[in-house]
Amino acid sequence: MEKREELYRGKAKSVYKTDDADRLILLFRNDTSAFDGKRIEQLDRKGMVNNKFNAFIMQKLEAAGIPTQFDKLLADNEVLVKKLDMIPVECVVRNYAAGSLVKRLGVEEGIKLNPYTFELFLKDDAKGDPFINDSHVVAFGWGTAEQLARMKELSLKVNEVLSKLFDDAGLLLVDFKLEFGVFRDGSIVLGDEFSPDGCRLWDKDTKKKMDKDRFRQGLGDVIEAYEEVAQRLGVPL
Repeated sequence: MEKREELYRGKAKSVYKTDDADRLILLFRNDTSAFDGKRIEQLDRKGMVNNKFNAFIMQKLEAAGIPTQFDKLLADNEVLVKKLDMIPVECVVRNYAAGSLVKRLGVEEGIKLNPYTFELFLKDDAKGDPFINDSHVVAFGWGTAEQLARMKELSLKVNEVLSKLFDDAGLLLVDFKLEFGVFRDGSIVLGDEFSPDGCRLWDKDTKKKMDKDRFRQGLGDVIEAYEEVAQRLGVPL
């Protein structure tokens, strides 16, 4: 597989064309950002850890019948993926109150949500990824009602699969965000990544934060926490 020119450079990943029109290469960098890119730092080993963590999770989801963008690992910080036409909507599933939900509603952090909640946000850094609803998605042409229904169905299936996976590892899956795209056959496919950058994970007993909140809140030992989560899951680093 020949790696060609850079197509897109995000806050933590770069996307490259290949000699296959249906495949791209994602490069996981050590860049770590928070607050819509206002704070950026380099954290040693982060690209490698997130790449291998993501590969492990995506393969677990594929085994559970959830279509993903993942094809195969190419290197410590590179992965081959299917080329998708990304839908600019983030799907967020919350099992416990944390983050923006706490700020928005003034509720106590850590409250178990029964049932879980499902939210939508427009993927637009310049606008601060605003909270939207399904009517907005359809009215503004970001996605169809059918696509949105499939995205929700897959998001809740991901929650079911991963909540058990993390629970077995002594961790709470507090919340997470997912992004989806359309493959050339018209199917909705899970894209982007699943790593501690895009979810909240707490130790089940101590409630120690094991995710990117360690960076956002200046708690330190960010990559050490990521590596501990990977070790508990059995991710080969």
